[in-house]
Amino acid sequence: MARKPLRPCRHPGCTRLVSGGYCPEHQPPKAARCVSAQWHDWYSLKVWTDDLRPEQLRREPFCRECAREGKRVYATVADHIKPHRGDWALFTDRSNLQSLCKRHHDRKTALEKAENRRQSGR
Repeated sequence: MARKPLRPCRHPGCTRLVSGGYCPEHQPPKAARCVSAQWHDWYSLKVWTDDLRPEQLRREPFCRECAREGKRVYATVADHIKPHRGDWALFTDRSNLQSLCKRHHDRKTALEKAENRRQSGR
């Protein structure tokens, strides 16, 4: 099987030949995982997939935000009203859940992330 030809490191001025992009000396640092990655796996637990999420969507089948706009759109996302940020009690609190359509959930999440960036000064 043929191998890729060696090329110079992508770092400006470095002439070391490598098969990938950068030589070991100039390898860019790996991006840190988002803080939420620590608890993101909770959404694959049985308590979420078999209990909390389906029960919320059965209890409130229409998007709460669409209802405020006078529309009747089926909800597809069980959303945490107050972000739990790794607090298990808040994650499993049924009174902290609301049903939203994907459009409203994505908008709410983007606004929360923007607010977090503003507060942290990034």
